[in-house]
Amino acid sequence: MIHPNAIVHPNAKVHKTVEIGPFTVVDEHVTIGAGCTLGPQVHITGHTLIGNDNRFHAGCVIGDLPQDVKYQGEQTRLIIGEQNIFREHVTVHRSNCLEENTVVGSGNTLMANSHVGHNSTIGDRTILANGALVGGHAVIGDGAFLSGNSVVHQFCRIGTLSMMQGCSGVSLDLPPFTIVRGINGMCGLNSVGLKRAGYSNNERIELKQTYRALFMGKELLKDAVQKARNKFDGSLSKLIIDFVASSERGTCSHTKR
Repeated sequence: MIHPNAIVHPNAKVHKTVEIGPFTVVDEHVTIGAGCTLGPQVHITGHTLIGNDNRFHAGCVIGDLPQDVKYQGEQTRLIIGEQNIFREHVTVHRSNCLEENTVVGSGNTLMANSHVGHNSTIGDRTILANGALVGGHAVIGDGAFLSGNSVVHQFCRIGTLSMMQGCSGVSLDLPPFTIVRGINGMCGLNSVGLKRAGYSNNERIELKQTYRALFMGKELLKDAVQKARNKFDGSLSKLIIDFVASSERGTCSHTKR
């Protein structure tokens, strides 16, 4: 059902099951899959492809121009998966170049006033709490939790199942399964998230040992990475070791509580 006060461009590809509320605008190059719901005063624009069963609450602006002075008007894209929830006044911008897309995966919850910048990639099952800000070109791993008013600097990576405490910020990569507080300060593992994800006690114990070996010793990080590779062979340990080794910006460091 499309409300009579909604404006939908005749060339937009909107599935017949989509519900569109009053004063919502869907522009020409938008594609919206089955089962989606657009509340009042939503604006979907640009070359935006939206999968099935997404819900957009009042005031969302999805697929608008990237906030980048280098952008020259290219027909860039935003791709959104399935079963995401976009709460009030969420903004997600399309990419700034044809070679990359802005991508939001599936099963994510973006709470009120959160923002995803151009060329960013959001994985699956993430949560961006109220006011969380993701800068351009950032990568948010599956299951990550960005608490209220947390900030991710452009080009940073947030690892799988990591957590950012409220009002925290990162200008460096945040390794998988860890928690950051303040600015770039890790304070241990996301133990609750690991339990909820179904990882065994033995897996969590080895991961804790790996964390200590990487971030709580006196060695240079590159030396700690090599020693950890030789000592730990669990899948979680390999994931965090590979993440740290591949970091181009550097990673957050451990701080005492």
